[in-house]
Amino acid sequence: MTDDTAEPLQYHAGFGNHIESSAHPHSLPQGRNNPRLVPCGLYAEQLSGTAFTAPRCENRRTWLYRMLPSVSGSSSGFSSCVDDTRLNLPSSFGYADWDKDMKLDPNPMRWGATPSPEGDVNFIQGVHTILGSGDPTTKSGIALYVYAFNQDMHTKGKDDMHMYNSDGDFLIVPQQKGLDIQTEMGKMQINPGEICVIPRGVVFTVNISSKVDDTADDSFAKGYMLEIFRGHFFLPELGPIGSNGLANGRDFLHPTAHYDKIDKNDAESQQCIIVNKFGQSLFARTNPQSPYNVVAWHGNYLPYKYDLRKFCAINSVSYDHPDPSIYTVLTAKGGDEEGTALADFVIFPPRVMATDENTFRPPWFHRNVMTEYMGLIYGEYDAKKSCSGDDKEGGFVPGGASLHSSKISIFLTNHASPLCGP
Repeated sequence: MTDDTAEPLQYHAGFGNHIESSAHPHSLPQGRNNPRLVPCGLYAEQLSGTAFTAPRCENRRTWLYRMLPSVSGSSSGFSSCVDDTRLNLPSSFGYADWDKDMKLDPNPMRWGATPSPEGDVNFIQGVHTILGSGDPTTKSGIALYVYAFNQDMHTKGKDDMHMYNSDGDFLIVPQQKGLDIQTEMGKMQINPGEICVIPRGVVFTVNISSKVDDTADDSFAKGYMLEIFRGHFFLPELGPIGSNGLANGRDFLHPTAHYDKIDKNDAESQQCIIVNKFGQSLFARTNPQSPYNVVAWHGNYLPYKYDLRKFCAINSVSYDHPDPSIYTVLTAKGGDEEGTALADFVIFPPRVMATDENTFRPPWFHRNVMTEYMGLIYGEYDAKKSCSGDDKEGGFVPGGASLHSSKISIFLTNHASPLCGP
């Protein structure tokens, strides 16, 4: 658990904004990105999130000013986690070998709440793959995971574990217990009802937050996670909706600069493990000091969080129900086809339905071109209630999930038309 007596975290606001932040006075260079002598004896390092020549509206990069370069101490090199039994980590992230364990199945699926693992596990050990498509080595496709863990990655000792993802961006959705996430750019606290995004290449650590009151029956933090292997998340275009609505850019929050002090007189206690997810495999190396030595930064390639309760829902005021894309929070571009996404992150918040009584009878039936994976943070979803009467096992519960693949019909026998016959 993290310290719940610490001061509340501060954030920078604005999706995609170019932001500057410093944790020490006069540590941020002015007028140039990479001066020969960086203030405070720091090292300048650029972290690129897109190709150098990507269009300016999509270009992402951040300049980091750190006490030691990120390559410092990396001469030992990464080795497969299979070869390092002391780490107790799987060889493949999420315990799934995509060449052996993944298979096609067109049937609709439903999962109950994520069970709690036995023993103590940290975030990396507690992630399990549910489904995926494409290939991270070719920068195409997505993966979906659930997580359940009860141990911090950051233990303030030689067993400290930190991670970065070379394959894609993580979108994390807590369902049970809040998370304290530290990144190279600073710290964030994420509660159930909020989400966060960790961009590709950014080092991060996930701990369980003790600042959030919850009624969980066990000590495990649980939730969902989406990974995109191509590009980054953007806000959807609003079109005829206008300039306001859905997820407003000002409500996205970025961390402020924070760094861990390096004690040169106690080098042994500074050591930690850096885990790299690369091609869905896990590799690790020992680092001589904390990776969180960034004193100042400026740029627009940043982790961020968003409170889903601030989503401004749009709906029909007359009849029918618009397509669920009207509830898109974030979208990731899928390719050259305009309007076709690699992945859309959509929510169904509390909202007013159509006012006409002669319309919109749930549950609604559809066959989509996109595969639909759905989770439940809390409450009850009106279109996926218990299968019949007192059937709680077949119901859609918080922490559970469902999958409807592309063009698959969903048939519910207890909703048949009276014209269907016996």
